Amino acid sequence: MFASLLSSFLLIFISEMGDKTQLTAMAFTSRFKPGLVIAAISAASVLTNFAAVAAGGFFSEILPFNIIKIVSYILFILFGVWTLAAKEDKESGGAGRKAKVIINPFFTVACLFFISELGDKTQIAAMTLAMNENPYGVFAGASLGMICANLVAIGVGILLGKKLPQKAVKYFSAALFIIIGAAGFISLLFK
Repeated sequence: MFASLLSSFLLIFISEMGDKTQLTAMAFTSRFKPGLVIAAISAASVLTNFAAVAAGGFFSEILPFNIIKIVSYILFILFGVWTLAAKEDKESGGAGRKAKVIINPFFTVACLFFISELGDKTQIAAMTLAMNENPYGVFAGASLGMICANLVAIGVGILLGKKLPQKAVKYFSAALFIIIGAAGFISLLFK
């Protein structure tokens, strides 16, 4: 079991570096408290890896892969627009971190992260590893690998948030969400 845990941890951790979900984690830290982002991403990571290991191709059988991707890209674009439209909180000196949220922030972060991971290379890797190795070790290793990779991104997001003007962080985060969504649509067109 330990070998499965270690191999899946390393594979997923390395695969997540520079991935859209890692960039998303970094961008979320400009909107929400880091603890909330960590908790939501951790929950979504566990859930997505459970789905990959336990259900195998369950989601791909129920919904066509392109539908899952399209929903994910739409959510990225909508979150980017929402980030741009959010009014800054006057009490925090215009920091904008406490923008009013219509939907529960934990649910927002967890859902967007979960949907963006469906069919992603790391989920497919976890699914493939689980077919050949100890599924419990793969589940634990893949979940820990994803969480640790995104903790790195959250740390970078926190550091950037302290060094950059809040408006720059807001525009960068919004642009990042919109670019990821648009790039996804473009990649579907040229498949």
